[in-house]
Amino acid sequence: MDKKFYITQTSFRQLFEKHFDPLCQFLACYTSDRATIEDVVQDVFVKMWEKRDEIQIESVKTYLFTSARNRMLNYIRDGKRQNTLLEQWVQSELEKKRGEECFDIDEFSRRVEGAIEFLPDKCRKIFNLSKKKNLTYKQIAEQLDISVKTVETQMGIALRKIREQLSAYYPRI
Repeated sequence: MDKKFYITQTSFRQLFEKHFDPLCQFLACYTSDRATIEDVVQDVFVKMWEKRDEIQIESVKTYLFTSARNRMLNYIRDGKRQNTLLEQWVQSELEKKRGEECFDIDEFSRRVEGAIEFLPDKCRKIFNLSKKKNLTYKQIAEQLDISVKTVETQMGIALRKIREQLSAYYPRI
């Protein structure tokens, strides 16, 4: 017999209140960034609410913890990819240039700063908040009153444009 857990506004609120903290504690084994953890848990609940008429849930607790784990793993995978592209490139350039006297780190830094200045205003602002002020995507989204997805998209654009600018000076990018 198929069991379906029907989600009402009241039951949803109760689920949220009962499971929010335990889910956050569970995800703390993946990251210590409380904002990221809360973002992921909130996203799990938002998706659950949005798909409440479609999903078949036999065990709410299993559903929530499995969804939270999967979303956190996706977030980590995607975040690492987005956040480290430029850093990986810089590291690979440094490794390629190791032992070569012609690589000037000060010149490279000036060129990176110049490339950042060429970014569109919105991109530059988001990039600087992320890389220079070390704000999370969520913090940036809240500060600028935009979605986290917009922050992610703008960071991808910023990294691509910086890479393009630097490739004129460092063709192996």
